Amino acid sequence: MSYNKVVPALVKSSSDNIKRICLSHGRFRSTVASTQRDEVEGGKEKQVDECTVVKAAQADLIIQSKNTTDAQTQKIEIDFDNTHEAYKSKDNIELLRSLLVFKLCTFDFLVDKNKELMDLSKKVFGQRLFERLMKMTFYGQFVAGEDHNSIKPLIHKNQAFGVGSVLDYSVEEDLTQEEAEKKEMDACVSEAEKESPVPATEFFVTQEHDHSVDHREKKYKAHRQFGDRRGGVISARTYFYADEAKCDNQMETFLNCIKASGGASVDGFSAIKMTALGRPQFLLQFSEVLVKWRRFFILLAAQQGKSGMDALEQKLELEQLKESLTKLGVGNKDDIENWFTGEKLGSSGTIDLLDWNSLINDRTSISNLLVIPNVETGQLEPLLRKFTVEEEKQMKRMLQRVDVLAKHAVENGVRLMVDAEQTYFQPAISRLTLEMQRIFNREKPIIFNTYQCYLKEAYDNVSVDVELSRREGWYFGAKLVRGAYMYQERSRAEEIGYEDPINPDYEATNRMYHKCLEFVLEEIDHNRKANVMVASHNEDTVKFTLEKMNQMGLSPTENKVYFGQLLGMCDQISFPLGTVISTPSEL
Repeated sequence: MSYNKVVPALVKSSSDNIKRICLSHGRFRSTVASTQRDEVEGGKEKQVDECTVVKAAQADLIIQSKNTTDAQTQKIEIDFDNTHEAYKSKDNIELLRSLLVFKLCTFDFLVDKNKELMDLSKKVFGQRLFERLMKMTFYGQFVAGEDHNSIKPLIHKNQAFGVGSVLDYSVEEDLTQEEAEKKEMDACVSEAEKESPVPATEFFVTQEHDHSVDHREKKYKAHRQFGDRRGGVISARTYFYADEAKCDNQMETFLNCIKASGGASVDGFSAIKMTALGRPQFLLQFSEVLVKWRRFFILLAAQQGKSGMDALEQKLELEQLKESLTKLGVGNKDDIENWFTGEKLGSSGTIDLLDWNSLINDRTSISNLLVIPNVETGQLEPLLRKFTVEEEKQMKRMLQRVDVLAKHAVENGVRLMVDAEQTYFQPAISRLTLEMQRIFNREKPIIFNTYQCYLKEAYDNVSVDVELSRREGWYFGAKLVRGAYMYQERSRAEEIGYEDPINPDYEATNRMYHKCLEFVLEEIDHNRKANVMVASHNEDTVKFTLEKMNQMGLSPTENKVYFGQLLGMCDQISFPLGTVISTPSEL
């Protein structure tokens, strides 16, 4: 049993969080609402609140409406200062525990030195007593249970108050910094780079006609000083690649989470992380290719007088693109014609993958996708000069594991949220998630992509993906977060020497979050084919969402908008939302 991520996952609490916890003169009794599953018009089953966490895992609370046959949209009004609604699901012992835990979290020393203090506690009290103390405090507050059976009472209790959960496996290895750095370097450096390391080069800089040179950028290469990806991260779990067998085991764990989520309720949620499913070398390399192709498109757009526009406005007609490419001397006419078959450039102007099924076909060589345009030589050149057979297989297996998880999500009626990760992995993660959406979101939103709104490019990413979903007619699913890697991202950018990808300040991130959220809400208002998870502990953001829903006439009964918080972290938001929204008479 691992407790190493319980305390680091905490956001430092404010005194306001503590003030909102109040005790009753007697024991709080749960006012159990009906757990009967509602039905939609036309005889289809409606969504109810879902499942939660497994094995020392964090739980994301999901607040969704229980459907009602009353289709009339009514104004949503929620009083977040109503402590009775916020804490009526808790008894006095649970409230005292919350008070103690949040008070302890206000001491910076305890939070910053949590790992050392827990190691010391194990030595002083012994493993057994240490585990009991953790269950009575931090573990009991923020973790739903250790296995599928132990989490069920909390799942059903929260469901009675309109609050569902996401199964989110988050156990991590207990590695030293040196061990983590070694694992990361071994997993992210290709055999070609190990044999003939070359300095990272900037975009399109290479020796003329020398195809032996690797065209790698500093941002998308592994750096030992940042090999331990846990550094500066307190609210997201981290996976390090060991071997293919371990990735298979982690896939099986995710499959068990999907099955448990599907078995607990209708249309459950489950979360996965791409770095748990394969060697991250592929994510680094594919991310670099995607970014370089995107830059190449921006170059073409500038030549057509469309520089400085939003991503959606930088759409070039096919014939104009062909003309620009011919003038640049990048390939002959036949090659350029072949680029627009879906293998190179997609309709949105960015690189497009092969059809999802062909990607996971053993006959396809994935390294053929990892090519970049070189304006100086007029050639498409490989990112690396060679890939080993085993590297090809490792890339393929990652895609196959993702495909297996997506298919099981469909079979179990579970929505699959793909977590966001560091910016040097994220372009590949987002593109692979998009490919899953194009296949599995044809009838309803099964796959949800995660967008980090502390990134400068967040709005462009959201708007381009929404536009693609419109064109191709599939259901867009998004989870909006602010982001978990800010300090690490900024430190890495400054040390290695590339542009800081993070918004300049908190206010800019708030504006970006609300801009992205409003865009998706408008999309829901227009065609009802998009879904969004508002994953935020920010009360102002929740109020902003409810206000926009009221203005647009978006009824909670449609189950298009969900709210998510970490288990035990923000009950004063989670339970008032769940209680009010899930009560049909108050909608």
